[in-house]
Amino acid sequence: MSKKTTVKAGGKASAKKTLKSAAKTSVKTSKKVTTKKHDFGGLSEEILLRMHDLMVKSRVLEERLIKIYKAGEAYFWIGGPGEEAWGVPLGMLARKGQGLEHDWFHLHYRCTPTMVALGLNMIDSIRLMMNRATDPSTGGRNFSSHYCFPQWNVAPVTSPLEVQYPIACGTAHAQKRAGKKALSIVTGGDAGTAEGDFASCLVLASRKGQELPLLITVQNNGYGISTPYEGQHGETHIADRARAFNIRSRIINGNDPVETYLALQEEMEYIRKTGKPSFIEAMVTRLYGHSSADGANKKPQLFDPVLSFEKRLIDAGLLTEKAAKKIWEIYETEGVVAQEQARQEPVPTPESVWDHVYVNNENADWRKF
Repeated sequence: MSKKTTVKAGGKASAKKTLKSAAKTSVKTSKKVTTKKHDFGGLSEEILLRMHDLMVKSRVLEERLIKIYKAGEAYFWIGGPGEEAWGVPLGMLARKGQGLEHDWFHLHYRCTPTMVALGLNMIDSIRLMMNRATDPSTGGRNFSSHYCFPQWNVAPVTSPLEVQYPIACGTAHAQKRAGKKALSIVTGGDAGTAEGDFASCLVLASRKGQELPLLITVQNNGYGISTPYEGQHGETHIADRARAFNIRSRIINGNDPVETYLALQEEMEYIRKTGKPSFIEAMVTRLYGHSSADGANKKPQLFDPVLSFEKRLIDAGLLTEKAAKKIWEIYETEGVVAQEQARQEPVPTPESVWDHVYVNNENADWRKF
């Protein structure tokens, strides 16, 4: 603040007195701004740094998958860069395990951040991307990000849009009968909510006296492939549709991992306590476009939740620039090594096309029925 400006602002007061007063005000304002700027909602340093670490790992993995596609070592990419601030807290907060006493996941193809938070190894995502027989999710026979991990109650990610919503009602119903306070989690995109499966889920989850312990979520990135949200929806918010079924709902900034973590924590606790469904519409970023079909090039003009959160942590003194750089380097190296290893692994054999079609690998070859 210049002396000239201070005198003008102070009127008859002396420049010295005004400067002193302005300094006091500046200190007070600075404290308030600092407090607000570094307000992490009471989350511990351990949780914050863990979230950052997992967000970076997920981003590096997704960018590695895109590089694999562009190098001609894969046929197609679709994923979730830009949704790390949403997906990572979701994976951190869920009750991971196998069986009805643990949470079930019915995810869509932008779920890599959640999978990373659950414990997904980079190489297992890369194996799926490169269609290797060693891929634990599909044996190398599905698209990228179409995960399936029974040991974590992760149901197979499907390519048809939104069919996961009513399927999630099935596991939620089973969990309600088991009475272990577990819940089912379902995710999907904003455009897919036009499907009838989504509406069916709202009906099945909310029947009076038969409500289901289901966390229904929509990640709204503003687009459906190439169609913008604004021209396709009559409602103001997708969350408004849940209210019509008396389902508790909220809209959150899914680009803020702190807000996401706290909101998810609150809604999960509500579901476990009441056995009733809850709905979250998370506003997120589609940072690399829809898929490799539209180039999978980064949109630098869009908000980057990973870099933004990293800056917040550095500004707050919880992380140094040197430490942050090291984290990126570690995961970049891991991704390169994983790609080199997967490159040496076999692709599926023609005979294996019949494997894992039915439960317990029951024969699926129609010629041998």
